Amino acid sequence: MPIPEVSTSRTRAGPLVIAIANQKGGVGKTTTAINLATALAAAGERVLLVDLDPQGNASTGLGVAPSERGVGTYGLLLDGAPLADVFRPTIVPGLSVVPAGADLAGAEIELVGVTTREFKLRDALTQPDLATPRPSIVLIDCPPSLGLLTLNGLVAADAVLVPLQCEFFALEGLTQLTRTLDRVRQNLNPTLRLLGIVLTMYDRRNNLSDLVAADARGFFGDAVFETVIPRNIRISEAPSHGKPVILYDFRSPGAQAYVRLAQEFLRRERKHAKAAS
Repeated sequence: MPIPEVSTSRTRAGPLVIAIANQKGGVGKTTTAINLATALAAAGERVLLVDLDPQGNASTGLGVAPSERGVGTYGLLLDGAPLADVFRPTIVPGLSVVPAGADLAGAEIELVGVTTREFKLRDALTQPDLATPRPSIVLIDCPPSLGLLTLNGLVAADAVLVPLQCEFFALEGLTQLTRTLDRVRQNLNPTLRLLGIVLTMYDRRNNLSDLVAADARGFFGDAVFETVIPRNIRISEAPSHGKPVILYDFRSPGAQAYVRLAQEFLRRERKHAKAAS
């Protein structure tokens, strides 16, 4: 995978933690989590992907079979399992995953009565024995909802990456998500920032895609990534083979788009780190 290395050159004490979130399903959230993680690992970053979605699609898409997932994210949140005991290597060098299994579906209910329930994932990610080697970037694939699992992801994160499908109703859902982010900042995670919005499932043959993209850029400005993820059959086929599209068909337009997204992601983070120093 000849992907140019673009280092973030961070001096932060811990890894950069990014929640990939959108309460609307079918917007390319998990696809973005899998393929962005892969592209970042190929660019030289040590990446940990936390599968916080009970459907476990990110785990499947990285080739981790249900029988190999162990206690996974459920054990991390509910049983206090050390992160070092629950993450698994993947077929991508430099990329590990904390897999999700069917038991995670009950976590929303079980967390309700737990003290400091919103901070469980944050506490797990700040354990001294985070992992060896220590990741430079942690991506959290949040479920398509605004429940306690997603809230844990937002509280644990430094920033949020929002995939936005190029369809009309997706814009309405984004308004609800931005209100949720404001509430999280006010009450639980005051330093949470919006890393950016990624336009997904863009179809250049469809005028609606252009209209949604223009509306998003008009409202959110530079928060919208320049890179756009196209509709591409290879992106859809790759999960059935347990591979990111970058491994399945590196030359496909979808794979190349995620390579560009990773490069833009790293440039943004380098710029943010420089401004904050």
